[in-house]
Amino acid sequence: MNLTDPKYSKYALVQEMMQTTGAVKKFDPDKTKKAAEEIKAVGKLFLTGEGSSRIFPAKNAIRKALTWGIDIAISTDGSRQAAQYDLSRFAVFCASNSGRTKEVVLLAKKLGSAGNKHRYGLTANNDTLLEKECTRTFVLNCGWEQAVAATKSVIEQTLFYESVLWNIMGVDKKSECSKLPGLIEKALTQSIDKEIVELATKATTIYFAGYNDGVAEELTLKTNEITRRKSDFLEGTYAVHGIEEVMDKNDVVFVVDPIEEEIEKFQEVLVKGVGLNVIAIADRDTPFKTIRVPSAGEMNPYVFLSAGWNLLVEIGLSTGIDLDKPERARKVGNELIE
Repeated sequence: MNLTDPKYSKYALVQEMMQTTGAVKKFDPDKTKKAAEEIKAVGKLFLTGEGSSRIFPAKNAIRKALTWGIDIAISTDGSRQAAQYDLSRFAVFCASNSGRTKEVVLLAKKLGSAGNKHRYGLTANNDTLLEKECTRTFVLNCGWEQAVAATKSVIEQTLFYESVLWNIMGVDKKSECSKLPGLIEKALTQSIDKEIVELATKATTIYFAGYNDGVAEELTLKTNEITRRKSDFLEGTYAVHGIEEVMDKNDVVFVVDPIEEEIEKFQEVLVKGVGLNVIAIADRDTPFKTIRVPSAGEMNPYVFLSAGWNLLVEIGLSTGIDLDKPERARKVGNELIE
């Protein structure tokens, strides 16, 4: 995928994917210092939003916090479900790129009415309905996206939340951040094996498996939006605990950063048992066909997601669809009208 070939460059989706590197370069972790201090004092953080504004940003933060042993309780759910919770002792981040997502705005309003003073908004626009209902609102540097499928905003939202954790811990990750744009660009522009693309286009269902950190789940959503193909997210070993009963040998499973201890079971149940193709997205060689990406250490999830976008663009183009114009999906899923 590149912007020098009209095959790719004519699509806003591809342009915005490639603009991710610029958004990461401009990202300043210091902008979350004040919020991090406040959240640390509260001790509990709830991250909400709908679709892509929540899946990778929130779940990456939860996995990182648990891995690093941060003494902050972090939870996530969609805004309608969250509205049923007692969030009075939580700091709450409400993410909506448009700032008009109905579920998110109404939750922020309810929290305000209940007296929660730690209501934060995260948007890609200024002067939004969400901003009116939050104590403080942060606006992303990446700008508003034209394509229906959110891309560069997802990466920046995730970096934003992760930087809150860095500031809570008092660590400086600017060096790692400075390397990330180049690694993302490599993942976005690397050549994808045509055989892998062909296997995916012939599959009845495209599955994504891996850690519950939002990467595989977000790629599942993007598969629906970008390729118009059926897709499913299989957390952890879900792929080998019953669903194999309805899998077909023509299906394909993409496993993101496979856990070494689980590889043998995947081979036994899926490759030998079902007879389907398992393909890894990883920074190392695996026993499976592998989309090998450059290693970014703790920043690997951003690179894995970028490689997945690259793959999905190739799948979409190979089937001749218009990447920017899905038939039913909307940019703002459920807009609140004043």
